[in-house]
Amino acid sequence: MTEKSTPKPGQNRRKSRELALKGLYSLFLGSGELKEIIENLEGDEDYPRADIEYFKGLLSGVAECADELDARIAPLLDRSIAELSPIEHAILCIAAFELVHDLSIPYRVAINEGVELAKRFGGTDGYKYVNGVLDKLAAEARPDECGRENGRRSRK
Repeated sequence: MTEKSTPKPGQNRRKSRELALKGLYSLFLGSGELKEIIENLEGDEDYPRADIEYFKGLLSGVAECADELDARIAPLLDRSIAELSPIEHAILCIAAFELVHDLSIPYRVAINEGVELAKRFGGTDGYKYVNGVLDKLAAEARPDECGRENGRRSRK
């Protein structure tokens, strides 16, 4: 008899990022205060599968650092922050927060997770835009990490 493979609570950071995206979307649209948004997301079908501590820390961290994150992202855009869709804006903020404030996450993982969110929730080719912006931000935020990897590739 085989057991059904399900993620254990506290192990699914992708679901945590998806919940944070939903929360930021609500926050950016002015659909409530952060505490209320978190409480509403507790009823989401993905909530039990998410790493709850990570989700709450990510959502709260992005909300607290929103101005700083926007200032880091804005020079890398070809339009103003206000012209971004709320989904693209939220995805860029989540990945930027991980790149800037959570060095335990490899920069490639932060970029890839942002791209995957954009593929799933964003516009048709929005993931390409997100990828380009996050590549530039990673080079600025983590020059040593990006440089080591680029140096390895060029020696092949």
